[in-house]
Amino acid sequence: QVQLVESGGGLVQEGGSLRLSCAASGRTFSDYAMGWFRQAPGKEREFVAHISRSGGTTYYADSAKGRFTISRDNAKNTVSLQMNNLKPEDTAVYYCTARPNTFGSSTANEYAYWGQGTQVTVSS
Repeated sequence: QVQLVESGGGLVQEGGSLRLSCAASGRTFSDYAMGWFRQAPGKEREFVAHISRSGGTTYYADSAKGRFTISRDNAKNTVSLQMNNLKPEDTAVYYCTARPNTFGSSTANEYAYWGQGTQVTVSS
């Protein structure tokens, strides 16, 4: 079992930045590829970014490319999402996810573990 706890969400103005963090516990963190998904009110959960076990491979949704950066620290059992130039359409609950594979996935049901989510609200 892997426990994931997100932090760092909040209210920010359009064009601002936030850094989300996810702390993992329970299993060997470096055995898991990690991902970030988000869900806005009335919408389906959507992929944001994922990172491989080693951190050497990352992948982003088109909406995140050039603005968001996913990273991980296997020594600290954390994965982060740096979000810059935020837009109102980025408003959502952001979820950290883990799967016991070398590489991440953009498909939500391929992840075994999920955090409780952290709210990000971007005002215009």
